[in-house]
Amino acid sequence: MRIILLLCIIEEGATYVSEGKKIGYARISTPTQNLDSQMDDLHGAGCEKVYSDTISGTKESRPGWDDLLGYVRAGDTLVVTELSRMSRSLRHLLQIVEELETRGVTIISLRENIDTKTATGRAFISIMGAIAQMERELKSERAAAGRAAAKARGRTGGRPRISPEKINQATIMYRNSNMSAAEVCSQIGIAKRTLFKYLSQDSVG
Repeated sequence: MRIILLLCIIEEGATYVSEGKKIGYARISTPTQNLDSQMDDLHGAGCEKVYSDTISGTKESRPGWDDLLGYVRAGDTLVVTELSRMSRSLRHLLQIVEELETRGVTIISLRENIDTKTATGRAFISIMGAIAQMERELKSERAAAGRAAAKARGRTGGRPRISPEKINQATIMYRNSNMSAAEVCSQIGIAKRTLFKYLSQDSVG
């Protein structure tokens, strides 16, 4: 009797978290492609609802994806056939994983066999995060090395300055020949806008 009463008290005070739904997401880049294989795989994985987009992955706003984010709740599982379907880049993927993890949503990728609910899945995401960080640092190092090399050669960032000799040569040719501005600029190697800018300043002076 006491055991039954205790169980009733525990049951009465317990907070239940309902098992979430499996929500699928499919994406193709152009209308000439076909969503069928992704849809079949997602339904085969037990997805109750599938959102989709026909749009490039580089686009920030994707209607189907935006609707999915508004629909999923804590405890749900987002299923994709492969991670590239939901992200624009490795950095974007990590942002998505972090956002959904904060909301209590698990991610499953069928082809990569990744489930962020498992230790292996979380480890894989961590490795990708380390790779993304390494790529950013290498890019920064290469940029710094390029700036140092340019500085050593007497150059700085920004557009290269046009030598006065070129401007004078182009001005003389334009004013004292039958060549058009386009022909002069092509031969000297400067832009027409640059030539007319200096011609305008010269006339004002």
